[in-house]
Amino acid sequence: MLQSLAGSSCVRLVEQHRSAWCFALLVLGYLLYLVFGAVVFSSVELPYEDLLRQELGKLKQRFLEEHSCLSEEQLEQFLMRVLEASNYGVSVLSNASGNWNWDFTSSLFFASTVLSTTGYGHTVPLSDGGKAFCIIYSVIGIPFTLLFLTAVVQRIIVYVTRRPVLYFHIRWGFSKQLVAIIHAILLGFVTVSCFFLIPAAIFSVLEDDWNFLESFYFCFISLSTIGLGDYVPGEGYNQKFRELYKIGITCYLLLGLIAMLVVLETFCELHELKKFRKLFYVKKDKEEDQVHIMEHDQLSFSSISDQAASMKDDQKANEPFVTSQSPTSNDSSLNN
Repeated sequence: MLQSLAGSSCVRLVEQHRSAWCFALLVLGYLLYLVFGAVVFSSVELPYEDLLRQELGKLKQRFLEEHSCLSEEQLEQFLMRVLEASNYGVSVLSNASGNWNWDFTSSLFFASTVLSTTGYGHTVPLSDGGKAFCIIYSVIGIPFTLLFLTAVVQRIIVYVTRRPVLYFHIRWGFSKQLVAIIHAILLGFVTVSCFFLIPAAIFSVLEDDWNFLESFYFCFISLSTIGLGDYVPGEGYNQKFRELYKIGITCYLLLGLIAMLVVLETFCELHELKKFRKLFYVKKDKEEDQVHIMEHDQLSFSSISDQAASMKDDQKANEPFVTSQSPTSNDSSLNN
């Protein structure tokens, strides 16, 4: 008897705080996913880092042995300066001296990466004025970009998602949920093909040092706005039509970002995902809902009564041969 009562009380407690338990599980799952990623990245990349460090150490030691007139301190100072310039997008190599980082097309590409929060990091402002302007430009431009993307996505999704789903639902009588799921899958497949697979094949041809996997990696890192900056197109030696290539990449990033947002919005409108998201939301109390309903009813009732009173006054003012009688005259007539 006691066990059944305890079990029912536990079930009742879990049901009352269901959203809190789901949220706690969500936080725990996210933390475990972070730890899982750290373990995998560390186990995969750490051996390669160790090999690279050993190789660089051997090259440095061999260079010092071949050039005995150069001390290790002088070599390290030179390397530090080269690495510092490389962090600002300036290379000491002779084959990269013809590529300017701040011509118009490169600056346009940089502005698009800043406003889209991709931020490859291969080119950064050098001067204090450029850094200050970058802050002001980003503070205004990033919300402006979000507003622009939201407006564009909301207009596109009407013609790409909502109207086709309603057409097949009304015209052919299919289930709306089933049509929405099939449409979302097809839209995702088309987006992956047009903005990942095909551009990856193009980049693998245009970029000399990129294979298909590296090109696909660049497309994913860019359109997901991660922007690690380890692969940046148009930075190769003697890149043909570099200015036009940079403008094309800028257009590709903007269109691809819009397509990604359309796909995400389409999946977010699925009924199943909406139900799944509601598991982690805070539910409103019934008392708050009742207060809001009562306030809304009072406001609507007062507004209706005010409108009715104003309509009566207007009717009285417009009716001919009607005179308003004062309360004193009414009292005197009653007394007579």
